[in-house]
Amino acid sequence: MLRTLLIVGSGGFIGSVMRFLIQIFVEKGATTTFPWGTFAANIAGSFIIGIVFALAEKGNLMSTEMRLFFAVGICGGFTTFSSFAYNNFTMIKEHSFGQLFWNVGGNLFFGILAVYLGIILVKAIF
Repeated sequence: MLRTLLIVGSGGFIGSVMRFLIQIFVEKGATTTFPWGTFAANIAGSFIIGIVFALAEKGNLMSTEMRLFFAVGICGGFTTFSSFAYNNFTMIKEHSFGQLFWNVGGNLFFGILAVYLGIILVKAIF
């Protein structure tokens, strides 16, 4: 278990640093408030996780440890959106459209609601 945590954690470190750097690079000199860095990280992370899972499905091209390092570690540190996108793709592939609707709608609605409630909580305390 410790080995797995170190594999995922080291990938997460790399992914987080990559996300920080891509945001700086993409948003450098930006004249808009649109979060282009986050957008770029989400799309790039989704592309990378697609590659990782396609290679993992080929059987002997990627070990379990490599899949954890790239998919959970690097992509997870880079953007959790990539996992969200892959999960939704899987639901589409399995024709689980009810679950897809609840996952997309629920994450969007409750995620925004959670941000709002977090802000309200901090304003109420401080």
